[in-house]
Amino acid sequence: MADRASLYLASRSPRRRELLRQIGVSFELLDIEVDEGQRPDEPPADYVRRVAEEKAVAGFKQIAAADRRPVLAADTSVVVSGQILGKPENRDHGIWMLGQLSDTTHEVFSAVTLCQSVPLTRVSVSRVTFRKLSEAEMLDYWYTGEPLDKAGSYAIQGLGAQYITRLEGSYSAVMGLPLFETAQLLQQAGIEFGAGKTNLTGPGSI
Repeated sequence: MADRASLYLASRSPRRRELLRQIGVSFELLDIEVDEGQRPDEPPADYVRRVAEEKAVAGFKQIAAADRRPVLAADTSVVVSGQILGKPENRDHGIWMLGQLSDTTHEVFSAVTLCQSVPLTRVSVSRVTFRKLSEAEMLDYWYTGEPLDKAGSYAIQGLGAQYITRLEGSYSAVMGLPLFETAQLLQQAGIEFGAGKTNLTGPGSI
């Protein structure tokens, strides 16, 4: 019989699955729906924290009657001048987003929550700088299909990396799951993963 997974992942993102596997976490998937709309005047850090916590709590409520394993959830937002850029609705919206990122530095807020009896959350903030993009480059990138389901209309782990001149912060957080903060939460909860013996403390998280 296969070993039981350590936790549940409340996410549809293949990138988050890949990142969890990267640090040796075993998990089962939960399909969770929550309202991801931003509230009026809600700062980006508060927004990603709230959405990650709501996903994790909803997942824990779904499985708690039969299974007390923790639920992990995350949320990531690309932010330009205080404005959250979600996933593109269509081509014009995606090209507009890329234009907002062109020749500027934006922030990526990435929250991760681990819920057992109560949710525990960490928020990572990274800064990403794009070189100037031409209209032709933005169109070519759009038609690769990569931006379609990505916050901010780009993927740092894919073709979008060629436009990035500088990253200050966490590569994995920009990809969708801050692994340093995730490992802190797992260690705090006593969940074994990877080597599982490093005492993780340090700056860079909220």
